[in-house]
Amino acid sequence: MSDVKITVGGAMEEEASRRFIDAWHRAERGETFHERHLAFESWEALSRVLTGKRLEVLRYVRRHNLTSIRALAKALGRDYSNVHADVQALTAAGLLDATDGGVRADYDAIETKIAI
Repeated sequence: MSDVKITVGGAMEEEASRRFIDAWHRAERGETFHERHLAFESWEALSRVLTGKRLEVLRYVRRHNLTSIRALAKALGRDYSNVHADVQALTAAGLLDATDGGVRADYDAIETKIAI
């Protein structure tokens, strides 16, 4: 597993360029790595994706093996359609993996860097 790195604000293009060059050099050295990085233009953009209920979903999925979104909704005591929408949003953001085999969060931690 790995960490998810989230950057909020600042010079996102410069940061992305630096990460790309670093990844290129590691690949040239033959290193294998898996890196997941998300960038949001503002705190408001991040907070639209990571609502309180979605953080609850992330925490639960991280700690439990789930076979379906329906099982997740039942475990959380929430309406299926709302949990399904949350899973879709978190999957689109790259924070969850939802497949026929279930819902997974394949990382150890989320690290946030906020540029002011």
